[in-house]
Amino acid sequence: MVRHLPPHSIAMSVTSLALLIAQPAMAETVTIGIGTQDTTTNTVTAGVVIRQLHLLEQYLPKDGKYANTKFELDWQNFTSGPPVTNAMMANKLQIGMMGDYPLIVNGFTFENNPESKSRLIAIAAYSPSGSGNGIVVHKDSSYYDLADLKGKLVSVPFGSAAHGMVLKALQDRGYPADFFQLVSQSPEVGSTNLQEKKIDAHADFVPFAELLPFRGFSRKIFDGVETNLPTFHGIVVRTDFAEKYPEVVVAYLKALIAANQWLRDNPKLAAEKIQEWTGINKEVVYIFLGPSGNMITDPTIKPALIDAAAADVTVLQSLGRMKEFDPKKWVDDTYVRKAYAEMKLDYDTELHSTKNYEVSGEDSFCKKPITDPRKAGEIWVDEVGIVSYASATCTLGAYAALKAQGKKINVAYVFDTTRGIKLFADQAFFAVGSDEIAPFLLKRDAEAYAAKISGKVLGFDDAVKAAVTGGKT
Repeated sequence: MVRHLPPHSIAMSVTSLALLIAQPAMAETVTIGIGTQDTTTNTVTAGVVIRQLHLLEQYLPKDGKYANTKFELDWQNFTSGPPVTNAMMANKLQIGMMGDYPLIVNGFTFENNPESKSRLIAIAAYSPSGSGNGIVVHKDSSYYDLADLKGKLVSVPFGSAAHGMVLKALQDRGYPADFFQLVSQSPEVGSTNLQEKKIDAHADFVPFAELLPFRGFSRKIFDGVETNLPTFHGIVVRTDFAEKYPEVVVAYLKALIAANQWLRDNPKLAAEKIQEWTGINKEVVYIFLGPSGNMITDPTIKPALIDAAAADVTVLQSLGRMKEFDPKKWVDDTYVRKAYAEMKLDYDTELHSTKNYEVSGEDSFCKKPITDPRKAGEIWVDEVGIVSYASATCTLGAYAALKAQGKKINVAYVFDTTRGIKLFADQAFFAVGSDEIAPFLLKRDAEAYAAKISGKVLGFDDAVKAAVTGGKT
C-alpha cells in the first residue's frame, strides 16, 4: 500500500533538503606546527620575523579548496636542532629549521619512517665561507689557537652545526677524536660555565661565538671559515603534510621571501626589532644579517651547499654516526620555485648568485667613496645611526673623532683582511705598518701579516691611536 504524505509534510521535507544543500561544507581546521630557533640568528627570517610580522597569515590560501579552511599556527621555539627533529618525527611539527649537521641527521632519521619522509625545501641563511660557528675562550685565557686546547675541557651542543664544525676541524688538522675533552653543553650552560672558568673553551653556532665576546667575557680563537666548507641553516618539511597541503608550504616560503626583503630594506630597524623579540643584542644580529654580514639570507638551494652537506655526511660516517645518506635525493626545490614564480621573482638567477647586499656609500670622514665593501668599516653611533667608511684606517680615525666629540658609540665593525668576514673592531688584532692598518680575527694571522709589512700587531685601542698619528703609536 502506498502511503501519501500530507502536503505540508512534503513542503517541510523539500525545505529541509534545500537548507541542507545550502549549508557550506564543514570547515576544516589545519594546524601548522613550525619549529623555530629564535635565538639562532641564521633562522630569524624563517621564524620569529614571520611570526611577529604575521607574514604567513598574509600568504595562506583563502579560496578554492581552502575557502572553508581555518588555519591554526603552532609556533614552537627550540634552542637547537635535534629537539626539532624529535618533534617532527612525533608529527607535532610539520615544518622545522636547523643547521646543516642537524638537518642531515633529520633527513637520515626520516628515511626509515613509514609515515613520512622529510625534505629540504629552502635555505634560511648561509655562509659560503663557513663563518658562523666558532670556538671561544675566556677573555683572560692564554689560548689563541685550536692547538692550544690539547687535553683541555671543551663544551659544545652535541648534534649541532657547531659540533660538526669541531669534528671537521679535528679531521682537517689530523688531531685524534680525544684531542681535547669534549662534553655536551647547551649554549646557555656552556656560556655560564665559560664565564665562571669551569671549562677551557666553548664551541657554538650562530650567534654565540660573536655574542659572548660582544658581552665582554670571551674571545674567539677559531671560526668556521677555517674549515673551508660552506655552512647553512635550512628548512625541512614532513612530506605527508607537504603533499596534502602544497599551497600552504608555498605560502610559508612566500612569507620567508617577504621576511628577507623586510630585513634588507632597513637592516638597522630589523636588528633592533630582532633584539626586542629574541634578546640577542642588535649589534650581534647586525654583524650577521646587516650589509656585508657574515650570513646571506637567500632561500634558493644552491648546489654548493648540498655538496657541503655531502662532505658533512662523510664526516659523520667516518665517526660511525651515520650510514648511507644522499643529500641530493633529500632536496625538493619545487615549493620554493613555485613561491618565486608566483611572486614574479627569478629563482634561477638568484640560485646562481652568492652576492650579499653590501656596505656602500660615501665615507664622510676620509671624503671618498666606498669602493671595496670587504675593506670597509662601520660605526654604530647612538642616536645617529650606522655610518660607513672606506677602510679600516678611516673607520678607526672616525672612531677617534667621534669619541673626541663626545658621541656614544655602540660598536664598530671592520673586516678580516684575508678572510673577508665581519668583525667587532674591539675584538680584532691589527697589523699596523707605516701606511696600512689591517684587521684580523686571529692573532697568528695578524702576526704573519705584520712580519710581511715590517709592522707590528696592536690591539684595538692602540690601533685607534695609530690611525690618528699615521701609524705611529
